[in-house]
Amino acid sequence: MNVTTSTHKPPLVVSPRLPQELLESTTFLLKRLGFAAKERAMAAYEETGLHPYHHAILLVLDEGARDTQGAIADALGYDHGQLVKLMDELEERDLVERKRDPNDRRRHLVKLTPEGRKTVKRLRSLSRQIEDDFLTPLDDGERAALHALLRRLAETHEPRCAPLNP
Repeated sequence: MNVTTSTHKPPLVVSPRLPQELLESTTFLLKRLGFAAKERAMAAYEETGLHPYHHAILLVLDEGARDTQGAIADALGYDHGQLVKLMDELEERDLVERKRDPNDRRRHLVKLTPEGRKTVKRLRSLSRQIEDDFLTPLDDGERAALHALLRRLAETHEPRCAPLNP
């Protein structure tokens, strides 16, 4: 029996280049990079069983300033119904605890559990690694400059990013 092994490799798929006009558009590049960053983050968080959306909720709670579901939703710009589903998922994993507000039965007070605090630390580390990997082509000075420029834009166009003491 004559067995031959093929050394033929599948063809490399090269995506067509985008039109130059799009590549020259800063807002287009921001959108594309935003999609790429989100896709990478979602894949990395998937291994934890959580989403970046969960991480944001845990960070709001870790800051300690907001303790109601409504305040958390407003701080993050999440739909209140969407937040309830995310909170259910966090509560099922024993990361948060919800109780009815004794002063207003319509509201739920939310706090981190000890397991939630541990998870915040792990997710912070993961988030830093995702950012570091994404920004690999940039040196420390370029990263700082990019962050400063993006922060300035965010403070102008996204009210939740405005400085605390303008």
